[in-house]
Amino acid sequence: MFAYGLVSVVLVLHLAAAGLDETRVGLLLTLTLLGDAAVSLAVTTRADRAGRRRMLLLGAALMVAAGATFAATTSFALLAAAATVGVLSPSGNEVGPFLPIEQAALVQEIPPDRRTAVFAWYQLTGALATAAGALAGGALTEALERAGAARLDATRTVFAVYAAAGLGLAAVSARLSPAVEAPPAAARTSPAVLGLHRSRRVVLRLSALFSLDAFAGGLVVQSFVAWWFHERFGAGPGLLGAIFFGANVLGGVSALSAAAIARRFGLVNTMVFTHLPSNVLLALVPLMPTLPLAIAVLLLRFSISQMDVPTRQSYTMAVVAPDERSAAAGVTGIARTLGAALAPVAAGPLYASAALSAVPFLASGALKVVYDLALWRGFRSLRPPEERRGA
Repeated sequence: MFAYGLVSVVLVLHLAAAGLDETRVGLLLTLTLLGDAAVSLAVTTRADRAGRRRMLLLGAALMVAAGATFAATTSFALLAAAATVGVLSPSGNEVGPFLPIEQAALVQEIPPDRRTAVFAWYQLTGALATAAGALAGGALTEALERAGAARLDATRTVFAVYAAAGLGLAAVSARLSPAVEAPPAAARTSPAVLGLHRSRRVVLRLSALFSLDAFAGGLVVQSFVAWWFHERFGAGPGLLGAIFFGANVLGGVSALSAAAIARRFGLVNTMVFTHLPSNVLLALVPLMPTLPLAIAVLLLRFSISQMDVPTRQSYTMAVVAPDERSAAAGVTGIARTLGAALAPVAAGPLYASAALSAVPFLASGALKVVYDLALWRGFRSLRPPEERRGA
């Protein structure tokens, strides 16, 4: 997550410095997310049988390949290939195979009544790492520019650090204990369709809604929002890193309160009614006339926007059969990645137009409201086992 945050604030700046126009930047971001979805599908549906540590090592190797390519070349064809096959996060959020595998390993070790709280701390850890990465990426780029480096050379250095972080991740993954692996019985179970059987209908319905939410989020990926602040208000890389450091810290801290709220009001209610006001705040960001006001609204939005993340993850794990959890996490995660992948290619030209640059924010907020209402209507009656027992 540190590595994802590191490149997210400079990715579009790097591509612009490499001479790519807005359309090709949007296309490349879409290819990045589509590639992440394909990698995740291939890896997560095999992880329980082929070995979770082995699949984490593969994901780390693909991070190294992507970072090294972006650091070495400005060829659009090579960048597109690396973005498609490698693992790279334009948004600073989790992509690729890591989260589904890690969630499956966690759930088999914790009791149901601790699941949401553990996922909240998991989310906070990732958010703090992303925040630190965003701060480091912006600060490193600005420091190199002040030392006389061209923008392209500075951002190439950031991608070299990203590749090095992938090597570090591989070293950590190699040292994980056998406890992360699927139980033998689960490993021997023959998958149905993408590993889903009894819970297939529920997972597919959730996946469709999560894809809509992710599409809306893809309109305002962190890389594009950083670029918008740069173009609209002249914010430099250092300030951008500080903005998204604060945003990710607030988002991670807000996730901690999700477990307590969910115990009182339920997972679905917590997901929906904490997410709705954050969507309104998102739509207000481009309407702010000054940089301080825009930053304030963005930070206020992040202070409540991430409560749905641990509750969403916990809910998905709770309403599927135990031997479908890896597949459920993988399929819903892939649906989110695919939804997010379709948005940047449409959003890129909008950000390039001063008259239309507010449209992605407004459209994202509106679509997220639709997602929230559809989720509440469709799933408020499907409660996790621990909520049914406590009723």
